[in-house]
Formats: sequence, C-alpha cells, structure tokens
Amino acid sequence: MLGRRMTKQIGFTPPGLAPGPDGPVRQRHVFYLPGYDPEATKRYRALFARELARYARRFDLPRRTITRAETSPDGQSQTWTVEAGRAGWDTRTTYEVLLWDDIVRADFRRPLILSMALLAAGILHGIVTGKLFRLYGLNWKYGNVILYPFGMTLALAAAATGLGILAARFLGDLVPGPAAAVLGALAGIGAVLAATPLLDRIFLRQLITDWVFNWQHSNGWREDYAARLDAFAARVAARIAARDADEVMIVGHSSGALTAVEVAARVLAAGGGPGPGSPRLAVLTLGAGLPLVTINPRARRPRADIAALVHSDRLVWADYQAPQDWMNFPGFNPAHDHGPVPEAAVIANPVIRSARFRELIDPAVYPRIARRPFRMHFQFLMANDLPGDYDFFALTLGPQSLRDRVLAPDIVPLRADAEPVPAHRVI
Repeated sequence: MLGRRMTKQIGFTPPGLAPGPDGPVRQRHVFYLPGYDPEATKRYRALFARELARYARRFDLPRRTITRAETSPDGQSQTWTVEAGRAGWDTRTTYEVLLWDDIVRADFRRPLILSMALLAAGILHGIVTGKLFRLYGLNWKYGNVILYPFGMTLALAAAATGLGILAARFLGDLVPGPAAAVLGALAGIGAVLAATPLLDRIFLRQLITDWVFNWQHSNGWREDYAARLDAFAARVAARIAARDADEVMIVGHSSGALTAVEVAARVLAAGGGPGPGSPRLAVLTLGAGLPLVTINPRARRPRADIAALVHSDRLVWADYQAPQDWMNFPGFNPAHDHGPVPEAAVIANPVIRSARFRELIDPAVYPRIARRPFRMHFQFLMANDLPGDYDFFALTLGPQSLRDRVLAPDIVPLRADAEPVPAHRVI
C-alpha cells in the first residue's frame, strides 16, 4: 500500500524494459511540463538560456545556438530551438514548454483567507485519514514542507485573532460593543491581508495554493486542469504523427512530473506512441512529487495513468530522484509502492536513478545550496559544476536517446580551459 516505508536505495532497472540501444538522436522534440508555478511563461526560457550558457562555459559543447521563444496563439505553449554539438555529433532540439500557469494564477486570485481555509480542510482531512502520516513515512523533510504553510496559517490566524481582540478593546470605549467586535475582526483580517507581499516573498501563498490544488486534483475536482491535460496530449500526439523527430520527450519537474505522466498516459490511451517510422516516445521525470496526489485512494485516474506507463513497452520512462532535495520522494518506486503488482504484470517502467547532486555541485558552494530547499529543488534544471551521470542538458540536447543515456551515459567532459567555479557563487 502506498505510504509504507520504502527502501532508501535509489536505483531500479525494470525487468521488462524494452531492449536497446536506440541509436543516435539527431532531431528531438522536448515537451517540458512545469510544476505549479504562476510565472512559468516568464521563468523557464530565461532559466534555460542562462544555464545553457553556464553549461557551455564549463563543458565540452563548442557548438550551440538558441532561438527566441515564440508563444502559440492559444497561449498554451512557448517554443524555441536549440542546435548543439561537439566532435562527432550534432542535434537539433525543439524545446516546447506546455503552459498551465494561467490556471495557477486563477488559483492565486482566490482570496488568501479562502485558500487558508481550504488548506486547513485539506490538512485536517489528511490527518483524519492518515494520509499526512503516510507522506511523512515517505519523506519527513517533504512532510515538513507540507506542514510549513499550515503552521503559518495557524500562526497568522492567531495573530489576526489577537490583533482583532486588541482593536475591539480599544474601540470598545468609542463604539457599541457589537460594532467594536466587528471592526476588531476586520482589523485583524486586514492586517493579514496587508502582509500578503511579505508572505509571497517567503513562498507562503504558493505553497498554500499548491497544496490545495494537489488535494483538489486527488479528489477529481479540477476539471480545468483535466481539460488542459487533454489539450497537451493532443499536441504531443500531433508531433508524434508528424514523424519529424527521432525522439519525442515529455519532461516534468516537481509537481509537473505527474503532469508529464498524465499527458503521456493520455497519448497512449489515444493510440499514440511508437509505430513504424514514428519517433520514440520518452518520459523524463525530475524531483517528482507523485505521492502528494496519488496517496489519496480517490486519485484513481492519476494512479491508473501511472500504472499505464509502468506496464507499457511503447515508451521509456526515466525518473531521477535526489535525497538532497527536500521536495521529492527518494526511494519511491511507482512500479511497486502503489500496492501489490499482479503476478503476470510486466514491469517495463520507470528506470530510476539518483541525480547525486553532492557529486555534481562544487564542494565550496554545496553547503550553502543545501540550506536552501527551493534552490536545491531546481538543481535538476541547472548546469552541473562537475561531470556526472545526471546531466540535464545531455539528457535533453545530447545525441543519446533517453534509454541509452540512462542505461549507459556518455559523460560530457569539462572543457580543457574551464575555469574553477567561484567559491562565492550561489545561484
């Protein structure tokens, strides 16, 4: 059953993984699914370009060009093209961010007080049903991240109550008692709302609305999101049908990892995926938070989507985890940790590997990055300081297919003239 304590060893190669190797990739189409982020339209092109420039300064990638981003007329995707290469290979990658930040921003427009009330309802539901305790069993650090916005909500409620009582007492000599009580309550609520800009700086609103979204999604209450998944799947299926790439890769980071899985499952259900002359289909999940949704037994569709990928040989799914990252579930194996597997079932996915951030980040800056959970969480999308098996740009821009890269990575070396990483650099 989901929620049992997992083995902490990170690494799994499914016995039913379709045989390879696949051969070199010259043309690739990457569909990137952001997590729950209200600024995805602005964030990911800038992050990608900045980190690719850093990567090229340190690693042997002498040829690279990147185009400007173009947003689709419907506002649901943002696309650019990257050409990259070094001795012996060249690739052309179309990188397309599938956008659902308009849905996130709509959640952000919900009154903060209402979001806090929904958070309290979701957390209390998790406590009563035991789901919160099972999440703690999977990763106590992520459990603390989950409780942080709830604890802050209780603290803010207490502060608002205290301020309201003080205001009511002050006003008691000026206006009748009932009016003083009403004005005091409004003063307390107003103080919380006035602090909203500060709360946004410490990510409180994002964590609150993120938790509420996952709770709603797990209960099947987000038809707007489900409709967007269908639209994304249609976009991916059309690219596969165009047959103009060697590999179509769906990449999801953080809560976007579940989005990537849900999109891929819809593509398979609609008959998409590999066929004669069609591109290989690959799914890459990074720092995934799948149990945040699937730990709820009512999350039947997401769990079925995960199972569809686990038992399908029509794609390759690779999942990278990191014990240094507070906001993923290292050791979680979707093939086994959702409950007993039927004896006759073929386990074809996912291939699970550790990103081993401690070996990829310069030791001089690692301790400071390790103290910043959000920064470490985004390391999955950033340039390494040192060569290693996990290499975001080799995975998405390199000549190896996802299957070949994960099973037998061709490590990209440092440039001969690469300068040491400045000891003060902490992004």
